Amino acid sequence: MLVSIEWLSEYVEIEQSSKIISDRLTMSGSHADSIEKYGNKCTGIVVGKILSIEAHPDADKLVVTKVDVGREEPLQIVTGAKNIAEGDVIPLATVGAVLPGNFKIKKGKLRGQVSEGMMCSLEEMGFGDSVIPKEAKEGIFIMDGTYTLGEDIRVALKLNDDVIDFEITNNRPDCLSMIGMARETAATFSTSILVPVAESKQCDGDIHEYLKDVTIEATDLCKRYMARVVKEVKIEPSPIWMQIRLMKAGVRPINNVVDVTNYVMLETGQPLHAFDVEKVGGKEIRVRRARKDETLMTLDGVERKLEENALVIADQTKPIALAGIMGGGNSEISETTTTILIESANFDGKTVRLGAKALGMRTEASNRFEKDLDVEMASYACHRACFLLEELKAGVVVNGVVDAYPVAYQAGTVSMRLNRAAALLGVSIPLVEQLDSLERLGFDATCKGDHIEVQVPSHRGDIKIEADVIEEVGRIYGFHNIESAPLRMEVREGRYSKARIREDHAKEIMRGLGYNEIMTYSFISEKIYDQLRIPKSSPKRQLIRLLNPLGEDFSIMRTTLLGNMMKVVSRNMNHGVKEMAAFELGNVFIPKSIPVTELPTEKMLMVIAEVGEKADFFSFKGSVESLLAGLNVSKVEYEPETADPSFHPGQCARILIDGQEVGRMGQIHPIVAENFDLDQAVFAAELDLQAFHTLAVDKKTYQPLPKYPAITRDLALLVPVALPSKSLEKAMKESGGKLVEATKLFDVYMGAQVPEGWKSLAYSISYRATDRTLTDDEIGKVQNKILQRLEKDFEAKLR
Repeated sequence: MLVSIEWLSEYVEIEQSSKIISDRLTMSGSHADSIEKYGNKCTGIVVGKILSIEAHPDADKLVVTKVDVGREEPLQIVTGAKNIAEGDVIPLATVGAVLPGNFKIKKGKLRGQVSEGMMCSLEEMGFGDSVIPKEAKEGIFIMDGTYTLGEDIRVALKLNDDVIDFEITNNRPDCLSMIGMARETAATFSTSILVPVAESKQCDGDIHEYLKDVTIEATDLCKRYMARVVKEVKIEPSPIWMQIRLMKAGVRPINNVVDVTNYVMLETGQPLHAFDVEKVGGKEIRVRRARKDETLMTLDGVERKLEENALVIADQTKPIALAGIMGGGNSEISETTTTILIESANFDGKTVRLGAKALGMRTEASNRFEKDLDVEMASYACHRACFLLEELKAGVVVNGVVDAYPVAYQAGTVSMRLNRAAALLGVSIPLVEQLDSLERLGFDATCKGDHIEVQVPSHRGDIKIEADVIEEVGRIYGFHNIESAPLRMEVREGRYSKARIREDHAKEIMRGLGYNEIMTYSFISEKIYDQLRIPKSSPKRQLIRLLNPLGEDFSIMRTTLLGNMMKVVSRNMNHGVKEMAAFELGNVFIPKSIPVTELPTEKMLMVIAEVGEKADFFSFKGSVESLLAGLNVSKVEYEPETADPSFHPGQCARILIDGQEVGRMGQIHPIVAENFDLDQAVFAAELDLQAFHTLAVDKKTYQPLPKYPAITRDLALLVPVALPSKSLEKAMKESGGKLVEATKLFDVYMGAQVPEGWKSLAYSISYRATDRTLTDDEIGKVQNKILQRLEKDFEAKLR
C-alpha cells in the first residue's frame, strides 16, 4: 500500500517526518518497506506560461517559444513538442535544474537559436511510465487550474512529498486504504482522525426512473449490493490534484468518472464500478452465478467463457461484469455516456479469488475483495464517490439509493481479562491507557470489573478471540516498550523417547553389518502395488489418495516400504552397481476408513534388501537375526510362507516373536524382480519396527561364567523331508530341560543310504549343569528321553 504523506495529512494531523512515521507505524504493526521521496527526484522546475510560439527559422520540426516564469523577461525555449499552445501552463526546467538520472539543464543553442531551459513531461518529473495518463505520454504536461508563475513545481503540484510503501498482511484489508492507514497513524501518535465528507449537497429526480431493482440471487456469495445513479455526466480529465495523488499511489488516471472510483477505492479500500445506465437491459441488476456456456467480453477486450460457479453482475438478459474482478465491455462508460450507475458491493472473498485465478487475471479490485472487506464501508464509499463527482461538476446525483442488504452486520463482542492481558504481555498497562488505545482503533470498549468488553467494528474482521484484543493493546502500547525479562519456566533436560533410541540403535546395527541407509518419499504410485503383485483384496491396497498430487508417481500415501526399496535397488543395478545392501526406516499410512474421515494410523517399518553374487537366503537371514539379537528380541521363530506373491514361495519366511508376526523375509519373487527390471536374485525383509517397542526386552540379564565343563554329544537322525529343523530343536530343549545348554545343526544329507522322502540331520547337543560336573550316566538318561520324544512326535530314527 503506497501512502502519500501529503494525502495522509488530510485525515490526520501529523507533523513528524516520513522516517519517524514509517518507524513508528512499523513498531505498531504496519511494516514499512520503503520510502520514495518525490521531492528529491527533480529540482529547478518551475511553473511557466507560454506567451508565444514561432516557427524555428532553420528547423521544420522545432519551434521557438517565449515562456513567462515570473521574471522581468520571459525565457526563450526551443522545443519540438507538438501538444503545446499559447496560454498553456507548463512545467519548465530552468538552467541549473536537475532531472531524474542526474540530468542537468544547461543554456545552449538548437540550430542557432538560444534555449534557456526545457519544457517537461511527467516522465521527466520523475513519474513512471505505468502511471502516466495516455494523453500525457507523448509531449509536455499541460497543467489546468490557477498557479503562481515561477513557483517551484514541487510546491505547485504538491510533489514535495514522501510516499511510504507499507506491506499489508492479508488479515488487515482495512489497511489497504488511506482511511485505514490514517486510523493506524492516529492510534499510534495519539491524535484524532478526520473522515472526509460523503453526503451529496443536491440531489435530483428519482433513482427508480433509471434502476428498477437490484436482486441478489446468490445470497451466499454477495452480502450487499448498493447502487446510486449520476446523470448529466461529462466525461473529461480529472483535476490535476486528483491525477497527481493517483499517480503517487501507483494508479494511472483515465477520466473523471473512472478516476473518482479509483480514488475512493484507495481512500476507503472499497472497490467501486461504474456502468453506463443506458446499456443495462431492463433497468435491473441481478447478482447471480454464471449460466452454462455464458461469455463476457471484459474491459480489456478479451472474450471470456464463464464457469458456472463464477459470480456475475447481470441485467435482465446477460452478464455485464465479473463480480469483484472486472467490468464488461457491453456496459462500459464511453465519451457519449450521460448517465452512470455507481456500484458498491461486498462479494465473497474466496469466490472472487478463485474466479480471478481461473480467468488468469488479478486486478486492484480482486486483490481487495479476496480478503473479505468491511460490509459497512460499501455505503460510505458509494456516497463519497457521488460527493466527489458532484464536487468536480462531473454530473448531477440522482435522489435515492438502491441497497440490497439481506443480512445486516451485527457487531461481535470479545471480552478481554485484565489479568490475562498483563500475563500475556508481561507488563501491567494502566486501564485508562488500554481503553484509550482501543477507542482510537475504532473499538467500543467498556470496563466491566476485571475485564474489558469490546465491540468489534465492521472493519476489523480479524478480531475474533481474546488474544486478538490483547495484541491490539500491546502493539499500540509498543512491544518495544516492554522490558525484556528472563523466561520464568522449569527447564528440563531433553531426552529421546525409548522408541527413538531403539530406532537409532537399529540403524547403528545395520550400518555395522555393512548396510547403507536410504530415504524415500512417503508418496508413491499405485503402479508399485501391481509391480509387487499385491492382490486387489489385500489390506495394503486400502490407499489414501492425495487431492493435489505433484503427479501420478506421487499420488498416494504408501502402505509398504518394499516398493520404494525395489526401485532404489533397480536404479543402482541399472547404473552398474554390482553389489548392494541397504535399509530404510519410514512410516506407512494405514487408513482407519475409506473414504478417509480421520487421520490415518502411522506405523514405523524397516525394510532391508541385499543383492549380489555373495547374497543368499541364509546369509541374509543371518543379518536379520543379528538385528533382532542386537535389539534384545527373544523367542524369535521363522515359519515357511508360500502365499506371499511378492516373495519366492520356496524361500520366504514369516518372522514371529512370541507367536506374533512382525515381518517377512526371503527372496523376492522372480516375476516381481523382472517387473523392476532386475535379472538377479534380490533378498529383502520388511519388519514392523513399531512392534519391537513392546516385544523387545529393555534390560539385559547376565549370568556368571560356568564353573563346570560342558559335555557334547552328537546325534544323527532320519526324519521326513518336510519336517523343519526348528521343531526338532525345540523338542530337544523341552525334553532335556535345564541340562540342554545348546543345540546346533551341523549336517544335512539326502542321497545314498537314506530312504526316499527322508533326510539325515546331524546335531551337536551341549549339556551342562550349573552345580556339578555331569556324569555319562546322567547324560545318557537325558539323551534317551530326547530320542523317545523325537521318535514319538516326529517318527525320527537314530542312524
